[in-house]
Amino acid sequence: MEQESHERYMREALKEAEKALALDEVPIGAVIVANNKIIARAHNLTEQLNDVTAHAEMQAITSAANYIGGKYLVDCTMYVTVEPCYMCAGALNWSQISTLVIGTSDSKKGFSQLDANLLHPKTKIITGILKEDCKALIQGFFEKKRK
Repeated sequence: MEQESHERYMREALKEAEKALALDEVPIGAVIVANNKIIARAHNLTEQLNDVTAHAEMQAITSAANYIGGKYLVDCTMYVTVEPCYMCAGALNWSQISTLVIGTSDSKKGFSQLDANLLHPKTKIITGILKEDCKALIQGFFEKKRK
């Protein structure tokens, strides 16, 4: 049952990534879940906002914090299509998010390339949920950009 839930929420993150793709943003999406309810949805907006910090994860953290009325996301789970970068991992650390579910890894800018311990020590990490779907979306975007 848990695997099904992870896949369902990752599909929602993929919908967010598709929204980014439609805006010609790097197609990364994120949702944050608390008590089996999505409390935040976000996608990359760096081009739209002309803001290098407007990553899907950062947008989702802000939205979730506003929703719950506090800065700590204890008992929350983030689903993100691509492994967070160093900046986002740092923000997730400060938010004390309980669980991070990652679709596909990022071998160039993913936080695990620098230090797998960037997240809060109590954060549980789950990887590879809908990996091929997440990977295909991001790879397809960059392949088109290179043409």
